[in-house]
Amino acid sequence: MTIKNRKILIIIGGGIAAYKSLDLIRLLKKNNNDVKTILTKSGKEFVTPLSVTTLTKNKTFEDIFDKSTEAEIDHISLSRWADLIIVMPTTANFMTKLAAGKAEDLATTVILASNKNILLVPAMNVRMWIHKATQKNINILEDYGYMFLGPEKGEMACGEYGEGKMSSPRQIFTYLENYFNKRNFMKKKNLKALVTTGPTREYIDPVRYISNESSGKQGREIAEVLNRYGIKTTLISGPSNLVTHSEIKTKKIISAGEMFEEVKKTLPVDIAVCAAAVSDFKPSKINKNKLKKNLKNFNYIKFEKNRDIVEYLGKNNKHRPKIVVGFSAETENINKNSFSKLKDKNCDLIIANNVSKKDVGFNSDYNKVLIIDNNGKIKQLKKNKKSFIAKKIVDVILDKLLIDERNFN
Repeated sequence: MTIKNRKILIIIGGGIAAYKSLDLIRLLKKNNNDVKTILTKSGKEFVTPLSVTTLTKNKTFEDIFDKSTEAEIDHISLSRWADLIIVMPTTANFMTKLAAGKAEDLATTVILASNKNILLVPAMNVRMWIHKATQKNINILEDYGYMFLGPEKGEMACGEYGEGKMSSPRQIFTYLENYFNKRNFMKKKNLKALVTTGPTREYIDPVRYISNESSGKQGREIAEVLNRYGIKTTLISGPSNLVTHSEIKTKKIISAGEMFEEVKKTLPVDIAVCAAAVSDFKPSKINKNKLKKNLKNFNYIKFEKNRDIVEYLGKNNKHRPKIVVGFSAETENINKNSFSKLKDKNCDLIIANNVSKKDVGFNSDYNKVLIIDNNGKIKQLKKNKKSFIAKKIVDVILDKLLIDERNFN
C-alpha cells in the first residue's frame, strides 16, 4: 500500500537539509497527494518560493499577514485543510518556540492552532541535538503529543559525524505510508479498545484499605494515544485524579471486583490493555466498624484472591479481544516472571517494568519497560516520559494487529 489522495502541509524550516523537502514533495505528488507548504523566513535562505510552488502546483505561504488571502485566515484554514502537518527540517530553535507555545509567525501560529497530528523531522549539529536544553524540549513536545522521526546518525554539512542528520525523503515517505495505513485500518474496522489503569482499594474497615502507589498515568497515556488513532476507547480507572480527553469514555471504580465487572460490561473489544495495578488479594469480609489499635490479635483478618482480569480476558473463549496486553510490575526476576505471566494468562504482549525504582513506574512521569510478545521477541524502551512510552506501546500493538489481520486473511 502507499499514500494516495492525502492532504499534506509541509512547513519548511531553516536548515541546510531544507532542500530535501523538494524531494519529498516530488514523492508525494507522484502518488497523487495534494501538498501545500509554508516557507519560513529562514527556510527561504535555502529554497526558493518559486521552486516549491513549481513542484506543489499550489501557492507557497510565507506571511501571516497576507492581504491576498486574509479573508481565509490562513493559520486556521491551512491546519484544518491538512490530514497531517510535517515540519522539515525541525531546527533546535524551532523546537524551542514550539515548547514555549509561541505563535510569532505563520508556521508557529498554524501549529498552535492545529487540530491535526504534527510530525517533526529534526536536523541539527550533533552537539545541539544532545544538549540538555534540546532534550528537555523534546520531552516537552512529546508530552504535548508531537510525533518525531529521526534524526539519523551520519555525516553532516558541517563535516562532523553523529546523530543529527535529517531522515531522508524516502524514510519520511515510508513513515507516512505506515501512519496512514494504520489509520485506514482503524477506520475501516471501527476498532474498540479498553484500558484499565490506576490502583484498586480493598477495604479492611471503613477507614483502612490495601492499595499501592500506582498513579494511573501510564494507562491514561495509552488510552489517549489509542483515541488519537480513532479507536473508540474506554478507560476503566481506579482511584486517581486523572483528567482524560472528552472522547474517551471513562469509568471510575474503587475495588478489583468493581473493575472486573466493568471490564465484563465493556466487552466485546478488539484491544484490551490492562495497565492497572490490581490488588491480588482482598479481605474475606469488610469490618463494619473501625478496628481499634488496642485489639490484641489482628490475625483473624482473612484474605482471598481477587478475580484475575488479565487471565479472564486472555482465556475468554466467547469475547477474547484480538490483542490482550498485560502489565508485569516486578521487583525481581523481571524477565522470568514476565514470561511466566505472558504464558499463564495467554496474553499477546506483556509490558514489564521494575517498580522498585523510584524514578520510574509508580507515581512518576517516567517509565522504563520491556515489551515482550508471545513469539519471544523483546523490545526494550529506555527511560522516557510515559507519553512517549505509550506511543511506542501502541505502535507495537497496532503493528501486531495488522500482521495478525493479514495472516488471518
